[in-house]
Amino acid sequence: MNALVKGAALTFAAISLSSCGSKVDNSPNLIFETELGVIEIEIYPKKAPISSADFLNYVDRKYYHGQGFYRVVRADNDPREMGMSLIQGGRLNLESLGSPIAHETTKMTGLRNDAGSVAIAREDPGTGSAAFFFINIGNNNFLDHGGERNPDGQGYAVFGKVVSGMDVVKKIQTGKVVSVSDNEQTQGQFLAKPVIISKAYRK
Repeated sequence: MNALVKGAALTFAAISLSSCGSKVDNSPNLIFETELGVIEIEIYPKKAPISSADFLNYVDRKYYHGQGFYRVVRADNDPREMGMSLIQGGRLNLESLGSPIAHETTKMTGLRNDAGSVAIAREDPGTGSAAFFFINIGNNNFLDHGGERNPDGQGYAVFGKVVSGMDVVKKIQTGKVVSVSDNEQTQGQFLAKPVIISKAYRK
């Protein structure tokens, strides 16, 4: 199973950046076309080069085509009652394509798991991959470095932000979930019907 999904005690993170300077050729905005609408994501390769490069690799190789968003966390299904609010997506078979990447903590990058931010899911530090990412809907700052959500305190690597389509993200979060899970931390968080990503590409 996926990094975040499998370990259930795993969480997700995302970020909201106020500004990020001028864009460069290798950091275009990315378009995700889903069956519920379009999501546009801006990435920050200067602040989080490893995570951003892996995400771009998955986009450029069309690894997200036909994949989707499959897990949602909201107040009514967060077993720790911390108010975590996000959606998780990526490869539906929960298998990464390539090696895991080094963990870029929010302490290293200066990014936060704020509303709208996009982050890499993981189990232990260094096991994450762009095969599994999540979008923060609320300010989930307990997913930052030093936060209390994860026992190791290393948080989750933020590398981008949704700049358009948060209405689509929120719509995905309201989907019907099923209670079956092999981990009590993720009970009632998997969508009965994943929201499919038809394609993802550079803007």
